[in-house]
Amino acid sequence: MASTGMPVDAAVVTSLTLEGILYGFSIFMFLGTIYALTYNRRSDRPSLVVAVLLLILSTAHIVVNIIRAEDGLVKYRDTFLGGPVAFFEDVSQITYLIKNALYVMQTLVADGVVIYRCYIVWQSTRVIILPCMLWCGVAATGFHAIYSCSQASGSIYVPELAQWVMAFLVLTIATNLLSSGLLAYRIWMIERSVFIVRTTKSTLMPILRVLVDSAVLYSAVLFPALICFMLSNTGEVVVLNMAMPIMSIAFYMVLIRIAINRNRRFSTPRTASEIEQGNSRQYHMSPLQFHVSQFTNSDRTSVYETGTKDRPSIRTADSE
Repeated sequence: MASTGMPVDAAVVTSLTLEGILYGFSIFMFLGTIYALTYNRRSDRPSLVVAVLLLILSTAHIVVNIIRAEDGLVKYRDTFLGGPVAFFEDVSQITYLIKNALYVMQTLVADGVVIYRCYIVWQSTRVIILPCMLWCGVAATGFHAIYSCSQASGSIYVPELAQWVMAFLVLTIATNLLSSGLLAYRIWMIERSVFIVRTTKSTLMPILRVLVDSAVLYSAVLFPALICFMLSNTGEVVVLNMAMPIMSIAFYMVLIRIAINRNRRFSTPRTASEIEQGNSRQYHMSPLQFHVSQFTNSDRTSVYETGTKDRPSIRTADSE
């Protein structure tokens, strides 16, 4: 099936340029993530491993893309039958297989992290059964598509190859939206349940907003890629190459927000009254104070508020 849109060699150059710009921004986000995770020496090793792994995969991807562009436009420009366009359309090229294998691995890491967070928040294996099944489907379709490309030659838009790529993209979108939705819903429910008794400003809503933003950002890249692929448009080359650094940026956003929230909780200064009260409890025993106050409502119902200094209680009784 013939491709539409811009020539594939022009798409490769455009995608490499945009990927380089986004990769530079992801490096900046990575440094911010490392600082946030190691602030006050409270390092989060699992998150550090994920951040470093995402950087390694995205770095390897852009390096392979640079080598691929150099091979097609310079090294084999005059020797490859059909020129640069035929070179970039040949899915059996080793650089094409490697860069797509890196993309599948980064997708699995990113989706796996969201599923793991979902399990931590819900504390239930039943909730993540469907996301795990979708994740396995992503792995199966992704690596099968790469294997099929290694055994074929020609364009990726032939039906035998296109069906596996489209299945991979659909399962990736479903996994990301479902896992992020379950995670956001659980955080929202927890926040709503403790809002009544909380006396300080909410600390979970910023994380919820970042989770939603990262899921939207990730899906905003995958949907155009799926549409372009269904239309056999070479725009999918540009979008999928851009997806690698965007994927890293989306998860760095979440890691930074979680780290900042955790560090703020540990480093929030206490007020003078809290410090004085803490010192009072530490160095001497203060006498218990008993308070009684009575309020009479219009229905002649008296409310007696009794209790100690630290643990007040409320009791309601009808007046006789």
